[in-house]
Parts: sequence; structure tokens; C-alpha cells
Amino acid sequence: MKAYCCQLDIVWEAKQANYAKVARLLAAARPEPGSLVALPEMFATGFSMNVAGIREGTPPETEAFLARTARAHGIYLLGGVVSGSPDGRGRNEAVVYSPAGELLARYAKMQPFTLGGEAAAYAAGDRLVTFLWQGCMVSPFICYDLRFPELFRAVIRRGVQLFVVIADWPVVRIEHWITLLRARAIENQALVVGVNRCGRDPSLVYPGRSLIVDPLGHILADAGDTECVVGAEIDLEALAAWRANFPALKDMRP
Repeated sequence: MKAYCCQLDIVWEAKQANYAKVARLLAAARPEPGSLVALPEMFATGFSMNVAGIREGTPPETEAFLARTARAHGIYLLGGVVSGSPDGRGRNEAVVYSPAGELLARYAKMQPFTLGGEAAAYAAGDRLVTFLWQGCMVSPFICYDLRFPELFRAVIRRGVQLFVVIADWPVVRIEHWITLLRARAIENQALVVGVNRCGRDPSLVYPGRSLIVDPLGHILADAGDTECVVGAEIDLEALAAWRANFPALKDMRP
């Protein structure tokens, strides 16, 4: 079984242009049926605080694109969308669609990036989420969540084996991105798929560096700084063997 990162230079607040980019990248990469493919945070719009201008309508067009694309390729497809919340703010979400085009999971970012104004524009999520992919227990996270290890530890207690972190992580803090993805893998004896955008928006430059990391912190795939799709084999037997041979998780305390 394989996991893929689809890294793109997101066109600012232009959904149709970004759908076309994703379609082109996946058509060229031809991910294996049944694989897990992750797209960046707010992949259809960029990291915008213009909630009224970018949130999903009725019906939700970005989610329809994800469902249609998952079905066309026979893959599990995870991507970032913006929906509305009852208090008028947005919700920065990760949604997952099955190869049948069915919604499997919806996670709202629990740690909005206050420094960037996100907490004022987006309501924080209030629950962690898991879903099953080919017998693998997966939990999605979004960008700034990566700095809060207690979130990851909580789902490890539920039996999670793989984290997916979708992000719009700027170049100024790229070493933090790389280090924290590896740390979440090592400390939790888990696999990590981290997908970031590349290019630039009106304010920031983004370095890409989407990574797939094994439970020992080894980097299995690195997308570099350009638009591309990279993938790696997900070896659950090796994960189980490492947890059995070095049973650090059994020493967790409440």
C-alpha cells in the first residue's frame, strides 16, 4: 500500500485553477488504486482569511471535486476545505473521500494560527478524528496542530498508526516543519505523511518539502520545492515490529 503527497503552488482564491492543477498532477502520477493521497491545507484557495469569499457553498464544490477525483482514480483522497461555522467564522477542515466517492472523515483544525489572524476568522475544532485506510488507523491534522504534541499522543492511545498533516507552512520556519514531522513520528512510533504547498501567495513564500516519514524518523519521500507528487510504501508489518521490539508506547503515563 502506498501513500502520496500532492504538492502544488496554489493559485490565490481560484478554485477552478487549483482543481485543474490537482487533476493534472494526479493524471501524470497515476497513483495506485486504493492508495492514500493527501493535498495541502486549503488546497483550492490558499491560506486566506477571506472566509466569505472562499468557503464552500451549497452544494460544496471543492468537496464534490474531491469525491469525483477519488472515484475516478480509485483512491482515498484527503484535502483541506473551508466551511462555515454557526458563529459566522469559517472552519478550516480536512476531509477524506473513499474510492467510492464517499465521505469518510471530517476534521476541523483544533489549533488555529492565532499569530496569523486565523483564530479571528476560523473557529477551532473540538474533537480528534480517525479513519481506516486499508486496515491502517489514520488521524488527520492541519498545519499549526503540528506544534501541539498532546493532540498526536491522544490519538496514539486510540491505536493510530499513521498521521497525515496538511499545511501551508512558510519557508521562514521550514526547519521547524521538517523537525516536528520527524519528532511526531519518532515519539509516537508512527508513520507521518506531511504535505505542504510550494510557491507564494500575496504575503508569504512556501518551500514545499512535503515528506513521508517512517516510525524511526527516516525520510522515505521528499517532494523538494516544486509542484509534484511523491509517494512511499507504507509498511505496517515493519511498524508493528518496531513497536514490539522497542515498546516505548507501553510506558506512556496518563
